[in-house]
Amino acid sequence: MKNKRIIAAAMAAGMAVSLAACGGSASTTDTTGDTATTEAAAAADGEGTGFTVQIGPNPETLDPALNASIDGGNTLLTIEEPLLIVDENNEVQPGQAESYEVSDDGLVWTFHLRDGLKWSDGSDLTAADFEYSFKRLASPDTAAPYAETVVGMIDGYQDAIGNPDADGNTTTDPDWDALNVVASEDGKDLTITLSYPCSYFDKLAAFVATAPVQQATVETNGDAWCTEPDTFVCNGPYMITDWTPSERIVLSKNPNYVGGWDSSKIVSDTITLLLLEDSSAAYAAYNSGEAQLIKDVPTDEIPSLTRAEDGGDFYLDEIMGTYYISLNDQKEPFTDPNVRKALSLAIDRDYVANTIMQGIYTPATALVGPGIVDNEGYFMDNANGGKPYISDDYEANLAEAKQLMAEAGYPDGEGFPVIEYSANDAGYHVAVAEYLQQAWGELGISMNINKVEWSSFIPMRRAGDYDISRNGWSMDYNDPSNMLELFTTNNGNNDGKYANPAFDKVIEESRVADKATHFEKLHEAEDILMADTACIPVAYYNDFWLQSPSLKGTWHSPYGYWYLQYGYIEE
Repeated sequence: MKNKRIIAAAMAAGMAVSLAACGGSASTTDTTGDTATTEAAAAADGEGTGFTVQIGPNPETLDPALNASIDGGNTLLTIEEPLLIVDENNEVQPGQAESYEVSDDGLVWTFHLRDGLKWSDGSDLTAADFEYSFKRLASPDTAAPYAETVVGMIDGYQDAIGNPDADGNTTTDPDWDALNVVASEDGKDLTITLSYPCSYFDKLAAFVATAPVQQATVETNGDAWCTEPDTFVCNGPYMITDWTPSERIVLSKNPNYVGGWDSSKIVSDTITLLLLEDSSAAYAAYNSGEAQLIKDVPTDEIPSLTRAEDGGDFYLDEIMGTYYISLNDQKEPFTDPNVRKALSLAIDRDYVANTIMQGIYTPATALVGPGIVDNEGYFMDNANGGKPYISDDYEANLAEAKQLMAEAGYPDGEGFPVIEYSANDAGYHVAVAEYLQQAWGELGISMNINKVEWSSFIPMRRAGDYDISRNGWSMDYNDPSNMLELFTTNNGNNDGKYANPAFDKVIEESRVADKATHFEKLHEAEDILMADTACIPVAYYNDFWLQSPSLKGTWHSPYGYWYLQYGYIEE
């Protein structure tokens, strides 16, 4: 007997989890109900309606399988649609699939696609497109950074990637067709068989990395398929119609859209994305009225801005994510855990969060932060026996850091090489880097700062071409595995190249249906990471932005995304 779930009617109740515990955004506009729909349509009625936002610089990529940044994700959410979607209440809802069902053992997930699905070029979209896209995601040739995280639990994944040994070397020929994702002959159903039950697989099916890509377009154009409007075939409510790198991307309503978003609320003809990396330029665009929302606010302007709750247009919203520092763990002297721990303890997190970051962020005492749950409540509250991993006694921490440096063979920094810290020049990144120069100077360490343009920064970090780098992670779904699995040896997002067989083993043991065991093992995994100082948690993220009162219908999620598809300008 299968446990049938008709999403449109029953899914919200089954989803309850604790996404609501993160709270809604102060900027969320309620666009549900006939009244809101009518008002939105009336406000946006007319020729050439649209709005302009700045939610990031040039995206590294807009290939759903390759994107690993929130900037690219914000765009992809508007132009691509997976099997399921996440609505304004952070609940999973029907997307390209109108319903799904799960077998009693939790292993077989069958998705039933909507009638009349189309690509933006007007051609039919079927379950075969999803089968291709899932298998492409798993293929080593794609080199998708999210592959293990998103499809690693699907039966056949190890065969798909060539059954790698402990060093990551393949032992068989990779066979992406081995991934147990099967489209029905009529193209209506997609069946995915897991190798172990995954209670949050619905959230993965709503994650934009699993959005479909058109096989013919990808194979004809190669990597360039997602770089030009003419070849960017998509399936979301909007499509790319103009793209000037380092300037703007213009999205227009997709006339062939069929999916989970309410078409009656998709009322703006265009959404223009300003591709600005400089916060001063973004601020100028906002003040001139060119942009109605900007993500990159100059930090020196923040004290003069009025919060939204006080009647202003400056918004601050907690998100599930951690600002941390990656150490190149395969490079001397960062191969020594004592050195890594010393660098961590020498940081005054309260000063960073409340002075440098002006109270916008919160000091981090662990890797997994607020809002993320386990089977007994909040994961953070139940970690490390209920105690923070990192004490708030900075003076004691600094004394321990100096002792650890001496034990590592670098008393007062003697013999320690000059190191380089890499960061892109946005937000607080450079200010934090300048503070670290001073903080690590207390250990006798000399550090240079390498400012890197955003378009080069992520590829450089992923390749491990750095000593130390600013980093961070915003959760894609509310399970601590989403952050902890980043540090498994062969994970595509393991920028620090951390490798610990004991950690990998515990993560593998967490991949079980029993929730108590699942979270117990994830707590063990964080214990290992924090003891090893696999990375240096610094602060817990909050998003801040400016938004004009005239922009309605958009919302910001606790995952750090802006949803723009229902947006419109109220005159």
